[in-house]
Amino acid sequence: METKPLHKVPRDTLDHLLSGIPFFKAVRQQDLKQFELLLQASRVVSYLPGEIVLQKGDTGNWLYFLLKGKLAVYVDQALQGDLVNYVTPGEVFGDLAQLMGQARTATVIADAAAKESMVLALDFNVFGPLNSVSPISRQTKLSYYRNTAHNLRWKLEVYRSQHLQHELANKHRQIKLYLGPKDTHEELVSLHEQSQALALLLLEWNKEFGVLSADTLNQNQHIVERES
Repeated sequence: METKPLHKVPRDTLDHLLSGIPFFKAVRQQDLKQFELLLQASRVVSYLPGEIVLQKGDTGNWLYFLLKGKLAVYVDQALQGDLVNYVTPGEVFGDLAQLMGQARTATVIADAAAKESMVLALDFNVFGPLNSVSPISRQTKLSYYRNTAHNLRWKLEVYRSQHLQHELANKHRQIKLYLGPKDTHEELVSLHEQSQALALLLLEWNKEFGVLSADTLNQNQHIVERES
């Protein structure tokens, strides 16, 4: 494992890698100062095959984005028990534990198929209280929670498409969307509450069926889009 301050990563390389992450792409387009603030609260960590990225049971307030490489997710200890998921570039991970304020629920390691895996770790403490607008603005927080709620609903729709008769199948559709004025504190609170409720449902699904694999998500994306 090698931790690098961001100034040691060529800026054009970093910008290219971050362009594949929807949250960072949105913030960069709407407010360059906010984008730079997020980077100041971040670090880049490189892992060799087999190195542990996250350990089940650990706590912390870091949010992770895979920039390049491939990560393997195990339900228990690394290389023990079931391999339940892969993380591919552009994906966020560690978000459920951060959102729910709980310990990590799986162990994540750098996969043997990748020579090197590079992760951006963002210290979520920089976001501060939900109602704070400094240093991270309301608009940046809205971008984050819009993206989070969207991703969670998508994963839940994939589960639904595979288990239409399950008692959990339609529960996420009962979590109401926000229909009030946009770009307001009220929208932010609603998105945060939606994300927590959706995350709780996803944890229930994961507990019963195992985490959805990246291949499963890709294969079923067309189903979700057709039913949306």
